[in-house]
Amino acid sequence: MMQTRRAMSDDEPTVEMNMDGALDLHTFQPQEVGDLVPDYLRMCQERGVLIVRIIHGKGIGTLRETVHSILKKMPEVASFTLAGPSAGEWGATMVVLHPLGADEG
Repeated sequence: MMQTRRAMSDDEPTVEMNMDGALDLHTFQPQEVGDLVPDYLRMCQERGVLIVRIIHGKGIGTLRETVHSILKKMPEVASFTLAGPSAGEWGATMVVLHPLGADEG
């Protein structure tokens, strides 16, 4: 399991993140998601982790919609879909990333 450390902002402590292809948003504040999701996906892409599960929870869907909105804007993202029954169903999104360099050109 690959790990990296990331400061959420200059005045906050560094957060350790596992680079194992799963990002559980339950441990972060909603206002952190806008920077966190793209940063995490780019770090995964740099490490060759091209299939990522983002756990946003089922709830009323606000966080899921936010995540999907972010994913639609990222050229690194080849595709995404709600997870299947064994991966969290509509409480998680499966993301497929382009290999590093595939989005350039």
